[in-house]
Amino acid sequence: MRFDSRGLVSTYLSQWMPTGDTTRQKFGYFGGGTISGSKTDAIAKIDFPADTLSTLAAVLTSIVGELAGMADSGVAGYCGGGNNAGDLNRIDKITFPADTKTTLSATLTANRSDLAAMANSSVAGYFGGGGSSLTSGIDKITFPADTKSTLVATLSSARYVLAGMANSGVAGYFGGGYDSGAISGIDKITFPADSKSTLSAVLTSARYYQAGMADSGVAGYFAGGIDAVDTISGIDKITFPADTKSTLSPTLTTARQKPTGMADTGVAGYIGGGQDVGGFVSGIDKISFPADTKSTLSATLSPARRSAAGFADCGVF
Repeated sequence: MRFDSRGLVSTYLSQWMPTGDTTRQKFGYFGGGTISGSKTDAIAKIDFPADTLSTLAAVLTSIVGELAGMADSGVAGYCGGGNNAGDLNRIDKITFPADTKTTLSATLTANRSDLAAMANSSVAGYFGGGGSSLTSGIDKITFPADTKSTLVATLSSARYVLAGMANSGVAGYFGGGYDSGAISGIDKITFPADSKSTLSAVLTSARYYQAGMADSGVAGYFAGGIDAVDTISGIDKITFPADTKSTLSPTLTTARQKPTGMADTGVAGYIGGGQDVGGFVSGIDKISFPADTKSTLSATLSPARRSAAGFADCGVF
């Protein structure tokens, strides 16, 4: 769905005021990931709001897991880093709506896997943390030229297996992860200056291998992962702009690590895949906004996977 300078609203303006704008279909994507015995280059696509699932003809440059995804909504999605017989610095780009794949000439500053990503849509995307040698660095991909720079600001500590989400136009967030132990803290990158602060609110428990997604303009969510006790089914919510933390009553269908998150902003967030006590997960849980009710899609990922990249095309807003 396309929005203009009137802003993101819950009821599309053309329903009650002619604008000449057009409605375009919206989609979510799960790219790559680790599957049983290997990794995959496949990109699964969810058609909003029907929540039907298909697989793109385009594939990532190679089979890859432990990568991160973000999107310039309405334009393109990006899958960065990951691992394929070694950590990678590559960034693949899926251009909407044709879903063609190209590979950026710009690369991450270093090879890294188990990183996190988020984006200030129409401006820039960010890849933070990760790597076999842990990093605190944050790389920035400036749209539309897709040039890479590295922020002066860094994460509070070098870490990997963290999660990212963003309140587009305002700030991005990197939560949890692992440095010398599990982390409960949430770092905030305020746009456009890209200054870093750390929230006074923290995750319910220190955790890593969780997923992040956001209802931009309203709240961000961190779901699943591993804490000091076990895998987690809980979902923490960071309400914008005060950045207060609450915990949802609904939980993921099963406690799981390494799931992937993305969201149809203003409508619902999706947490797909991961690994639970039964093995790799194919199911996709849906958190419907603003009530934050949980349902599970009839459509499933095939094959089941963990540590994929998630991003969504919600149109221009």
